[in-house]
Amino acid sequence: MTLILPKDYRPTLTIRDTEAAIVFIRETFQDELASIMGLQRMSAPMFVEKASGLNDNLNGVERPVAFDMKAMPDNTIEVVHSLAKWKRLALKKYGFGMHEGLYTNMNAIRRDEDLDNFHSIYVDQWDWEKVIAKEERNTDTLEVTVMKIFKAIKATEKLVAARFPGSTYRLADHVSFITTQELEDRWPELTPEERENKIAKEEKAVFIMKIGDKLKRSGKPHDGRAPDYDDWQLNGDLVFWYDPLKQKIELSSMGIRVSEESLREQLKKAHCEDRAKLPFHQMLLKGELPYTIGGGIGQSRLCMMLLAKAHIGEVQASIWPKEMVEKCTADHIALL
Repeated sequence: MTLILPKDYRPTLTIRDTEAAIVFIRETFQDELASIMGLQRMSAPMFVEKASGLNDNLNGVERPVAFDMKAMPDNTIEVVHSLAKWKRLALKKYGFGMHEGLYTNMNAIRRDEDLDNFHSIYVDQWDWEKVIAKEERNTDTLEVTVMKIFKAIKATEKLVAARFPGSTYRLADHVSFITTQELEDRWPELTPEERENKIAKEEKAVFIMKIGDKLKRSGKPHDGRAPDYDDWQLNGDLVFWYDPLKQKIELSSMGIRVSEESLREQLKKAHCEDRAKLPFHQMLLKGELPYTIGGGIGQSRLCMMLLAKAHIGEVQASIWPKEMVEKCTADHIALL
């Protein structure tokens, strides 16, 4: 458990006013995102069958919450870690055409999460996915999409600042781009986490690209990524410098999704070739799924950031260790 306690922290909104602000931010941002990106709101599952291969394996070591059900006693059901693969299948199933897309509310339980000011076992985010052409699977498409999402965030910030002028944290006015290899070349002596903090403090808002493959100097990935949804050469994280905690905060993870070729390559690199037999992966390898770009945007993290909160527990109801609750209470951090 890691906890940052900012000096002389005092929340500017009461809990009830905070709840009103949360509703405003969520409704405002999803409208901005849908308008700028051309997305339709769709319903999504909270759990999937394990045998479908649809759940997000994250770094491959996290344990999903699993259960059985009376009506299907032979099937293991898993609470989703994210909807990364489900969305791509949904675009095909629901008949979405070229450059059409969807967004949805995703709620997950990540039982093995390391808890701190930004991380909870409860995850809530806007998951989105959009159909693209195969020839659009390139860095230009990725960067243009990132700038659209950044535009939606800035539009939301402006409206929140007008509604809650004394309680809104102001973000950078532009986003920069850098690859994980460029970060390693620049600061080879630092850990990936330290590099992200350095570049976030320097740029204020940065999209860190190419996450999942091994770096040249260390021979290790910058960070873990499942091999079967993002193309490791065409993905990244949107990171902001968050001055109230003197720390970077990752708001969104996204990317152009794997093609048949990159799926085979990444499964081999990750020693997960057995996944190729799963139903989702078989559809992808047979060319039965559309080429897409997609990602997730943290709902509680956006609320936390725009409202200048010290802990994600101030904008979402979750469970925290007793020691963390006591320290937060003593430091005027009111966990919901």
